[in-house]
Amino acid sequence: MSTKSKRESFLAESMSDKLYDIVVRALVAIAVVICVYPFLYVVSVSMSSGQAVNQGRVWLLPVDIDFSTFRMVMDYGELWMSYGNTIFYTVVGTVCNIIMTCLAAYPLSRQRFFLRRKLNFLLAFTMYFSGGLIPTYIVVTSLGLYNTRAAMIIPVLASAYNIMICRSAFEAIPEDLFEEAALEGANDFMILGKIAVPLIKPTLAVLTLYYAVARYNDFFNAMLYLGRRELEPLQLFLRKILLLSSSEILQSSGSVTAVAAAAQSTIQVRYVCIVLAVIPILIACPFVQKYLVKGTMLGAVKG
Repeated sequence: MSTKSKRESFLAESMSDKLYDIVVRALVAIAVVICVYPFLYVVSVSMSSGQAVNQGRVWLLPVDIDFSTFRMVMDYGELWMSYGNTIFYTVVGTVCNIIMTCLAAYPLSRQRFFLRRKLNFLLAFTMYFSGGLIPTYIVVTSLGLYNTRAAMIIPVLASAYNIMICRSAFEAIPEDLFEEAALEGANDFMILGKIAVPLIKPTLAVLTLYYAVARYNDFFNAMLYLGRRELEPLQLFLRKILLLSSSEILQSSGSVTAVAAAAQSTIQVRYVCIVLAVIPILIACPFVQKYLVKGTMLGAVKG
């Protein structure tokens, strides 16, 4: 091939690569806009004046910034009661989830565990088949968990998928470390707590995020197992906000802010509640973001 032909081929490949980069960047930009715009719109509506919202003048950025709706919603007592319940369910539930996940994943990752194959099969089986909603409800109520905080924690104490991720992370640890620790007189609980768990911290950070987000967003179990308002989580409160108008929500419990709510845009009250509900997750995510890729790969790839 002549020098001219090589140059033309190189230029053709360069143009092809540039065109590919342009298309990919354009698609990424479109995806970012699609993902970011709804949240930005919700924030803008919540911070705008009620008149601007009712007139439809808010479409991207806040118009006539006004925090009166925030103050009105934050004066509502049931919001903070449900906030406290959600924090309790999230913190306590996530801690229990991580403990149970480690206790289940560690023995399943050890070659010398004689029930390893059978339990791994049963664990995978539960990912495809379950007893169903009605049998689960009957079991939970028969155990006396209905209308208790334990109903939000015990039925979802561990995830089969997360256990498999944690198991793979344990399997990636060299077996020599466990053998040397055993020779030094360490039992399985000491090996788990002082060797295995510290070595898979990135994976546990990711699993903590998975569990915490799932706990924070859980409202279906609350609908099934909680009938007392003082036990309801934040997501169940938000569901009521989205189904009813702002004045109906606040008047339902005789709130003194019901009159103010009647003067506000219903959609604005809803969006303010959504923004207040998202704030804790936005604060927590950056602290574990750096572990996300590393932790997921550590749990997914052996060796």
